Amino acid sequence: MLLATLLALLVPGGAAAADLRVIFPESTTQGSMVIGKVPAGSVVHYAGRSLRVSAYGTVAFGVGRDEAGPLHVEVLRADGSTIASEIQVAPRDWPVEHVDGVPPKTVDPPPEIAERIRREQAAVAAVRDRDDDRTDFTESFMRPVAGRISGRFGNQRVYNGKPRAAHSGMDIAAPGGTPVKSPASGLVTFADADLYLTGGTVVIDHGFGFSSNFLHLSRLDVRVGEHINQGQVIGAVGATGRASGPHLHWGMNWFDVRIDPQLVL
Repeated sequence: MLLATLLALLVPGGAAAADLRVIFPESTTQGSMVIGKVPAGSVVHYAGRSLRVSAYGTVAFGVGRDEAGPLHVEVLRADGSTIASEIQVAPRDWPVEHVDGVPPKTVDPPPEIAERIRREQAAVAAVRDRDDDRTDFTESFMRPVAGRISGRFGNQRVYNGKPRAAHSGMDIAAPGGTPVKSPASGLVTFADADLYLTGGTVVIDHGFGFSSNFLHLSRLDVRVGEHINQGQVIGAVGATGRASGPHLHWGMNWFDVRIDPQLVL
């Protein structure tokens, strides 16, 4: 039965019977990337957005840290028929992480620095609005650097004893200067060596609203507008910005929704 289904999808002449199929997972978890398959030419709506659909019928979106579900996806097929999919969301536990030894001025920035931080964060947020038709996000992602995971996505952060926002990515401890490789192909949309909170920062867009950000870099080896191949060195591990020691912070977004890189791996 499975072989017949695959042949219907892949063999010319058998594909027509499968053209109307809409495939999404029945369930997912908070912080995940969801990839589905719809008939080519469909219009797909989720969370107030009209999602991009590839020529093959691939569609994808991100599930936020605090999303309770169920998720509702509506598909309008090219033949005019409509089908709705419901996806359950499994909750996750979010432990508290204590991070001590970070520069005090990055935990409680002086008032005169607040406007600089706002401008820098707005500039990074702006590049996440892209919705390119590239499908680099469908590659099998690789870890950008080897090392111990020292911070996990979604965990509540306490810096120098002061509670702050939940952690937005995964931290990988590695010696300063260790080369950082792009986990998937993409386009460099942001590169700045000296942001106040995140230090050396690079954002790579993987298409369909998905992007990766790499923080606290000691060196940047790429520039805005450069297309990056998977495995290409983009910079080096550092401890710039709000960091207690050398490590790479790798975060991922679907537009303004933060997702867990470890789940994408």
